Amino acid sequence: MTARQPASRLEALLRARQFAITAEITPPVSCEADDLLRKALPLAGLADAVNVTDGAGARAHLSAPIAACLLARAGIEPVLQFTCRDRNRLALEADLMGAAACSVRNVLCLTGDDPRAGDQPQTKPVFDVDSVALTAIARELRDKGELPSGRKVAGHAAFFLGAADVPIDPPPSWRPDKLAAKAAAGAEFAQTQFCMDTGVVRRYSAQLAKHAGTRDLFLLIGVAPLRSARSARWMRERLYGTIIPEAFIERLERATDAAAEGERIAVELIEELAAIPGVAGVHLMAPANEDALPRVIAEARKRLPSRQH
Repeated sequence: MTARQPASRLEALLRARQFAITAEITPPVSCEADDLLRKALPLAGLADAVNVTDGAGARAHLSAPIAACLLARAGIEPVLQFTCRDRNRLALEADLMGAAACSVRNVLCLTGDDPRAGDQPQTKPVFDVDSVALTAIARELRDKGELPSGRKVAGHAAFFLGAADVPIDPPPSWRPDKLAAKAAAGAEFAQTQFCMDTGVVRRYSAQLAKHAGTRDLFLLIGVAPLRSARSARWMRERLYGTIIPEAFIERLERATDAAAEGERIAVELIEELAAIPGVAGVHLMAPANEDALPRVIAEARKRLPSRQH
Protein backbone atom coordinates (compact mmCIF):
# COMPACT_ATOMS: atom_id res chain seq x y z
CA MET A 1 0.00 0.00 0.00
CA THR A 2 1.25 3.50 -0.85
CA ALA A 3 2.15 5.49 2.26
CA ARG A 4 -0.51 8.10 2.92
CA GLN A 5 -0.04 11.60 4.23
CA PRO A 6 -0.66 12.07 7.97
CA ALA A 7 -4.34 12.70 8.61
CA SER A 8 -3.77 14.92 11.63
CA ARG A 9 -1.17 16.91 13.51
CA LEU A 10 -1.08 14.16 16.13
CA GLU A 11 -0.25 11.57 13.50
CA ALA A 12 2.41 13.82 11.96
CA LEU A 13 4.08 14.33 15.35
CA LEU A 14 4.08 10.62 16.14
CA ARG A 15 5.42 9.64 12.73
CA ALA A 16 8.18 12.23 13.19
CA ARG A 17 9.05 10.47 16.49
CA GLN A 18 8.12 13.53 18.54
CA PHE A 19 6.96 12.69 22.06
CA ALA A 20 3.22 13.48 22.15
CA ILE A 21 1.03 14.58 25.03
CA THR A 22 -2.71 14.10 24.71
CA ALA A 23 -5.28 14.98 27.34
CA GLU A 24 -8.84 13.90 28.00
CA ILE A 25 -11.97 15.82 28.92
CA THR A 26 -15.48 14.61 29.60
CA PRO A 27 -18.09 16.64 27.72
CA PRO A 28 -20.40 18.44 30.14
CA VAL A 29 -23.95 17.49 31.00
CA SER A 30 -25.08 20.61 29.18
CA CYS A 31 -26.82 21.96 26.10
CA GLU A 32 -24.35 24.87 25.88
CA ALA A 33 -21.32 24.67 23.60
CA ASP A 34 -19.53 27.24 25.74
CA ASP A 35 -19.58 24.84 28.69
CA LEU A 36 -17.53 22.40 26.62
CA LEU A 37 -15.14 25.05 25.35
CA ARG A 38 -14.48 26.33 28.87
CA LYS A 39 -13.09 22.86 29.68
CA ALA A 40 -11.09 22.51 26.48
CA LEU A 41 -9.65 25.96 25.76
CA PRO A 42 -7.11 25.90 28.65
CA LEU A 43 -5.49 22.93 26.85
CA ALA A 44 -5.08 24.80 23.55
CA GLY A 45 -1.42 25.10 22.63
CA LEU A 46 -0.43 22.64 25.36
CA ALA A 47 -1.97 19.27 24.52
CA ASP A 48 -1.20 17.88 21.08
CA ALA A 49 -4.77 16.60 20.90
CA VAL A 50 -7.73 16.47 23.26
CA ASN A 51 -9.86 13.36 23.70
CA VAL A 52 -13.59 13.77 24.16
CA THR A 53 -15.14 10.81 25.96
CA ASP A 54 -18.26 9.09 24.67
CA GLY A 55 -20.78 8.50 27.45
CA ALA A 56 -18.03 8.01 30.05
CA GLY A 57 -19.08 5.88 33.00
CA ALA A 58 -22.17 4.82 31.03
CA ARG A 59 -23.76 8.21 31.67
CA ALA A 60 -25.22 10.73 29.26
CA HIS A 61 -23.13 13.79 28.37
CA LEU A 62 -23.07 16.20 25.46
CA SER A 63 -22.64 14.10 22.30
CA ALA A 64 -19.02 13.07 21.68
CA PRO A 65 -19.15 13.52 17.87
CA ILE A 66 -20.70 16.98 18.30
CA ALA A 67 -18.13 17.84 21.00
CA ALA A 68 -15.29 16.78 18.69
CA CYS A 69 -16.72 18.91 15.91
CA LEU A 70 -16.96 21.93 18.23
CA LEU A 71 -13.34 21.49 19.31
CA ALA A 72 -12.16 21.20 15.70
CA ARG A 73 -13.99 24.41 14.82
CA ALA A 74 -12.36 26.13 17.81
CA GLY A 75 -8.90 25.15 16.54
CA ILE A 76 -8.31 22.36 19.09
CA GLU A 77 -7.41 19.02 17.56
CA PRO A 78 -9.82 16.40 18.95
CA VAL A 79 -9.55 12.69 19.43
CA LEU A 80 -13.09 11.36 19.12
CA GLN A 81 -13.71 8.46 21.47
CA PHE A 82 -16.30 6.36 19.73
CA THR A 83 -18.08 3.51 21.50
CA CYS A 84 -20.16 0.60 20.24
CA ARG A 85 -22.41 0.52 23.30
CA ASP A 86 -25.06 3.01 22.18
CA ARG A 87 -25.25 2.69 18.38
CA ASN A 88 -25.85 -0.04 15.83
CA ARG A 89 -23.59 -0.28 12.80
CA LEU A 90 -25.75 2.04 10.71
CA ALA A 91 -25.56 4.79 13.32
CA LEU A 92 -21.82 4.23 13.77
CA GLU A 93 -21.23 4.50 10.03
CA ALA A 94 -23.34 7.67 9.84
CA ASP A 95 -21.43 9.26 12.72
CA LEU A 96 -18.09 8.35 11.15
CA MET A 97 -19.12 10.12 7.96
CA GLY A 98 -20.29 13.07 10.05
CA ALA A 99 -16.98 13.20 11.91
CA ALA A 100 -15.07 13.22 8.63
CA ALA A 101 -17.30 16.02 7.31
CA CYS A 102 -16.43 18.07 10.43
CA SER A 103 -12.67 17.57 9.94
CA VAL A 104 -12.38 15.24 12.94
CA ARG A 105 -9.31 13.19 12.06
CA ASN A 106 -8.37 11.19 15.16
CA VAL A 107 -10.82 8.43 16.10
CA LEU A 108 -10.37 6.10 19.08
CA CYS A 109 -12.59 3.03 18.71
CA LEU A 110 -13.91 1.57 21.96
CA THR A 111 -16.41 -1.07 23.02
CA GLY A 112 -17.87 1.06 25.85
CA ASP A 113 -18.80 0.62 29.49
CA ASP A 114 -21.64 -1.65 30.55
CA PRO A 115 -24.78 0.53 31.03
CA ARG A 116 -25.46 -1.21 34.33
CA ALA A 117 -22.48 0.72 35.73
CA GLY A 118 -24.16 4.05 35.02
CA ASP A 119 -26.94 6.13 36.54
CA GLN A 120 -29.64 4.62 34.29
CA PRO A 121 -28.97 0.89 34.69
CA GLN A 122 -32.16 -0.03 32.86
CA THR A 123 -30.55 1.23 29.62
CA LYS A 124 -30.38 -1.44 26.90
CA PRO A 125 -26.89 -1.88 25.41
CA VAL A 126 -26.48 -2.21 21.65
CA PHE A 127 -23.03 -3.74 21.03
CA ASP A 128 -23.97 -4.57 17.44
CA VAL A 129 -20.23 -4.62 16.68
CA ASP A 130 -17.14 -4.52 18.89
CA SER A 131 -14.18 -2.15 18.79
CA VAL A 132 -12.21 -4.36 16.39
CA ALA A 133 -15.08 -4.42 13.90
CA LEU A 134 -15.64 -0.68 14.30
CA THR A 135 -11.97 -0.03 13.59
CA ALA A 136 -12.20 -2.11 10.44
CA ILE A 137 -15.31 -0.18 9.32
CA ALA A 138 -13.48 3.13 9.83
CA ARG A 139 -10.40 1.84 7.98
CA GLU A 140 -12.46 0.71 4.98
CA LEU A 141 -14.26 4.04 4.92
CA ARG A 142 -10.89 5.79 4.86
CA ASP A 143 -8.95 3.51 2.51
CA LYS A 144 -11.65 2.34 0.12
CA GLY A 145 -14.32 5.00 0.49
CA GLU A 146 -17.01 2.43 1.07
CA LEU A 147 -19.34 0.97 3.69
CA PRO A 148 -19.38 -2.71 4.67
CA SER A 149 -22.21 -3.26 2.18
CA GLY A 150 -19.91 -2.13 -0.63
CA ARG A 151 -21.84 1.09 -1.06
CA LYS A 152 -19.53 3.91 -2.17
CA VAL A 153 -19.14 7.03 -0.03
CA ALA A 154 -18.40 10.46 -1.52
CA GLY A 155 -15.61 12.59 -0.13
CA HIS A 156 -12.72 11.34 1.96
CA ALA A 157 -12.49 10.20 5.58
CA ALA A 158 -8.94 11.18 6.56
CA PHE A 159 -8.78 9.23 9.81
CA PHE A 160 -5.93 8.39 12.17
CA LEU A 161 -7.30 5.37 14.03
CA GLY A 162 -6.62 4.43 17.62
CA ALA A 163 -7.41 1.75 20.17
CA ALA A 164 -7.51 1.47 23.94
CA ASP A 165 -5.09 -0.79 25.77
CA VAL A 166 -4.45 -2.03 29.31
CA PRO A 167 -0.75 -2.60 30.06
CA ILE A 168 0.29 -5.50 32.28
CA ASP A 169 3.56 -6.76 33.69
CA PRO A 170 3.95 -9.45 31.03
CA PRO A 171 5.07 -12.98 31.85
CA PRO A 172 7.69 -14.42 29.46
CA SER A 173 5.17 -16.39 27.38
CA TRP A 174 2.64 -13.54 27.07
CA ARG A 175 1.49 -12.42 23.63
CA PRO A 176 -0.34 -9.15 22.88
CA ASP A 177 -3.06 -10.90 20.88
CA LYS A 178 -5.91 -8.51 21.72
CA LEU A 179 -3.93 -5.42 20.83
CA ALA A 180 -2.56 -7.11 17.72
CA ALA A 181 -6.13 -7.81 16.56
CA LYS A 182 -6.94 -4.11 16.92
CA ALA A 183 -3.82 -3.21 14.94
CA ALA A 184 -4.70 -5.73 12.23
CA ALA A 185 -8.12 -4.09 11.96
CA GLY A 186 -6.50 -0.70 11.36
CA ALA A 187 -5.47 0.86 14.69
CA GLU A 188 -2.28 2.88 14.41
CA PHE A 189 -1.97 4.27 17.93
CA ALA A 190 -3.01 3.04 21.36
CA GLN A 191 -3.88 5.07 24.45
CA THR A 192 -3.69 3.07 27.64
CA GLN A 193 -5.33 2.82 31.02
CA PHE A 194 -3.43 4.45 33.90
CA CYS A 195 -0.02 2.76 34.14
CA MET A 196 2.21 4.77 36.45
CA ASP A 197 4.90 2.16 37.05
CA THR A 198 7.82 2.79 34.68
CA GLY A 199 9.20 -0.69 35.26
CA VAL A 200 5.96 -2.25 34.05
CA VAL A 201 5.86 0.15 31.09
CA ARG A 202 9.43 -0.70 30.12
CA ARG A 203 8.76 -4.45 30.19
CA TYR A 204 5.39 -4.11 28.46
CA SER A 205 6.64 -1.90 25.62
CA ALA A 206 9.59 -4.26 25.12
CA GLN A 207 7.18 -7.16 24.66
CA LEU A 208 5.08 -5.18 22.17
CA ALA A 209 8.23 -4.45 20.19
CA LYS A 210 8.97 -8.18 19.90
CA HIS A 211 5.70 -8.95 18.13
CA ALA A 212 5.14 -8.08 14.49
CA GLY A 213 1.48 -7.30 15.08
CA THR A 214 2.14 -4.54 17.62
CA ARG A 215 5.64 -3.18 17.07
CA ASP A 216 4.48 -0.40 14.74
CA LEU A 217 1.76 0.94 17.05
CA PHE A 218 2.34 4.32 18.66
CA LEU A 219 1.92 3.72 22.40
CA LEU A 220 0.66 6.55 24.62
CA ILE A 221 0.71 5.66 28.32
CA GLY A 222 -2.12 6.73 30.61
CA VAL A 223 -1.05 9.07 33.43
CA ALA A 224 -3.08 10.86 36.12
CA PRO A 225 -2.33 13.87 38.31
CA LEU A 226 -3.45 12.16 41.50
CA ARG A 227 -5.49 14.30 43.92
CA SER A 228 -4.93 12.32 47.09
CA ALA A 229 -3.87 8.97 48.48
CA ARG A 230 -7.53 8.11 48.91
CA SER A 231 -8.41 8.81 45.29
CA ALA A 232 -5.33 6.90 44.11
CA ARG A 233 -6.42 3.85 46.09
CA TRP A 234 -9.95 4.18 44.74
CA MET A 235 -8.64 4.28 41.16
CA ARG A 236 -6.43 1.26 41.75
CA GLU A 237 -9.30 -0.74 43.24
CA ARG A 238 -12.19 0.40 41.03
CA LEU A 239 -10.78 1.26 37.59
CA TYR A 240 -9.93 -1.94 35.76
CA GLY A 241 -6.26 -2.33 34.91
CA THR A 242 -5.04 0.75 36.77
CA ILE A 243 -1.44 0.48 37.99
CA ILE A 244 -0.29 2.98 40.63
CA PRO A 245 2.79 2.10 42.72
CA GLU A 246 2.43 2.12 46.48
CA ALA A 247 5.42 4.49 46.65
CA PHE A 248 3.35 7.22 44.98
CA ILE A 249 0.50 6.72 47.42
CA GLU A 250 2.94 7.02 50.31
CA ARG A 251 4.26 10.29 48.86
CA LEU A 252 0.71 11.63 48.71
CA GLU A 253 0.09 10.62 52.30
CA ARG A 254 3.21 12.45 53.51
CA ALA A 255 2.59 15.59 51.45
CA THR A 256 1.27 18.80 53.01
CA ASP A 257 -0.54 19.52 49.71
CA ALA A 258 -1.46 16.15 48.21
CA ALA A 259 -2.90 17.59 44.98
CA ALA A 260 0.27 19.57 44.26
CA GLU A 261 2.35 16.48 45.03
CA GLY A 262 0.20 14.49 42.62
CA GLU A 263 0.96 17.00 39.88
CA ARG A 264 4.69 16.77 40.64
CA ILE A 265 4.51 12.98 40.42
CA ALA A 266 2.78 13.22 37.03
CA VAL A 267 5.41 15.61 35.66
CA GLU A 268 8.27 13.42 36.89
CA LEU A 269 6.61 10.36 35.41
CA ILE A 270 6.14 12.01 32.00
CA GLU A 271 9.85 12.86 31.94
CA GLU A 272 10.75 9.25 32.76
CA LEU A 273 8.32 7.76 30.25
CA ALA A 274 9.74 9.94 27.47
CA ALA A 275 13.05 8.09 27.86
CA ILE A 276 11.59 4.58 27.54
CA PRO A 277 12.01 2.92 24.12
CA GLY A 278 8.69 2.17 22.49
CA VAL A 279 6.75 4.87 24.37
CA ALA A 280 5.53 7.43 21.85
CA GLY A 281 3.77 9.72 24.30
CA VAL A 282 1.46 10.02 27.27
CA HIS A 283 -2.29 10.34 27.62
CA LEU A 284 -3.30 12.48 30.59
CA MET A 285 -6.61 11.78 32.28
CA ALA A 286 -7.85 13.56 35.39
CA PRO A 287 -11.40 12.57 36.32
CA ALA A 288 -12.94 15.33 38.47
CA ASN A 289 -9.57 17.09 38.38
CA GLU A 290 -9.36 18.47 34.84
CA ASP A 291 -8.09 21.86 36.04
CA ALA A 292 -4.76 20.17 36.77
CA LEU A 293 -4.17 19.12 33.18
CA PRO A 294 -2.85 22.44 31.76
CA ARG A 295 -0.48 22.91 34.70
CA VAL A 296 0.96 19.41 34.38
CA ILE A 297 1.43 19.67 30.62
CA ALA A 298 3.03 23.12 30.83
CA GLU A 299 5.51 21.94 33.46
CA ALA A 300 6.25 18.71 31.59
CA ARG A 301 6.99 20.65 28.40
CA LYS A 302 9.73 22.53 30.25
CA ARG A 303 11.46 19.24 31.07
CA LEU A 304 11.12 17.53 27.70
CA PRO A 305 13.59 18.12 24.85
CA SER A 306 12.67 20.98 22.53
CA ARG A 307 10.90 19.85 19.39
CA GLN A 308 12.59 20.01 16.03
CA HIS A 309 10.57 22.08 13.58
